[in-house]
Amino acid sequence: MTQPATPAQKDAPAAPAPAAPDKSSPRPALGFRLDVRNLSLLGVLAVLIAVGGITKPDEFLATSNLQLVLTQASVIGVVTVGMTFVITSGGIDLSVGAIVALASVWATTVATQEYGFAGILFTAVIVGVGCGLVNGVLIAYGGMVPFIATLAMLASARGLALQITDGNTQIVTVESVLDLGVRDAYILGIPPLVLVFAAVTAVGWLVLNRTTFGRRTVAVGGNAEAARLAGIDVRRQRLYLYLLSGLCCGIAAFMLIVLAGSGQNTNGNLYELDAIAAAIIGGTLLSGGRGTIVGSVLGVLVFTTITNIFALNNLETAVQQIAKGAIIVAAVLVQRRTLRGGEG
Repeated sequence: MTQPATPAQKDAPAAPAPAAPDKSSPRPALGFRLDVRNLSLLGVLAVLIAVGGITKPDEFLATSNLQLVLTQASVIGVVTVGMTFVITSGGIDLSVGAIVALASVWATTVATQEYGFAGILFTAVIVGVGCGLVNGVLIAYGGMVPFIATLAMLASARGLALQITDGNTQIVTVESVLDLGVRDAYILGIPPLVLVFAAVTAVGWLVLNRTTFGRRTVAVGGNAEAARLAGIDVRRQRLYLYLLSGLCCGIAAFMLIVLAGSGQNTNGNLYELDAIAAAIIGGTLLSGGRGTIVGSVLGVLVFTTITNIFALNNLETAVQQIAKGAIIVAAVLVQRRTLRGGEG
């Protein structure tokens, strides 16, 4: 039975209602962490540049070598932009390297080269998008685990690329394609491939951070069921993401054709590992729900610079791989520490 309130209780001020959680407060903290991570990567990059400048000053700091580093970073960088979207959504794509190889050899067959520049570019892009479509349909509507579906695509694309080339290198004879790789095509000293990479990066950043598509990608990666209940077509979104990844692979394949002047079934070897590693050390969560294009690009530049320094100093590839592995482990440990700090 409820007891009547005493006069003291009647005169006492009402207890304040619990304050609603401030949903805006984590955003500045999260942004701060991302800025710190990017600044850390810039610091690592600065240290690597200093190391290269000290060990091989005349070679590493030469304009031609810096242009080479940026050009090499551009090809894997375009692939990494697509991979960042996929990982942000909670997926994975192990087939990007094989798709690049397949697109590059399909676009450099004799029959394709008869259609000139447009034929090679169109073929590379359409093959990449087609492979992405197969991955997306199997994962989004076939219910296959991304790891298994893209692993199957990796094997199939590599096998088809080998069958098309019969193990031979397909030389490009279209002058308009080869001209993009010569120094005379540089714009203000910047190789055209670097400009393509910059354009893809800018578009990727805008899409991920300033569009509904980007917000849906983050939502699906954070909690797919909650995203579905919020009205997002999760399956269609995943399909679009693998199409986007395939598109980036097609663009990268054309860039590789320009850079190498040929198509080979070995093109894009281990691109999937490099792209995943660059995205992770850049701050994209492997579990999904958070991605950063800027961080991924910095990750690509770090790995490419390491490769260049090791090559100039004639160091063993094994040591280079160990260094990359150590960087990946350190980045994952930093991510875990950041997440724990956010939960606390």
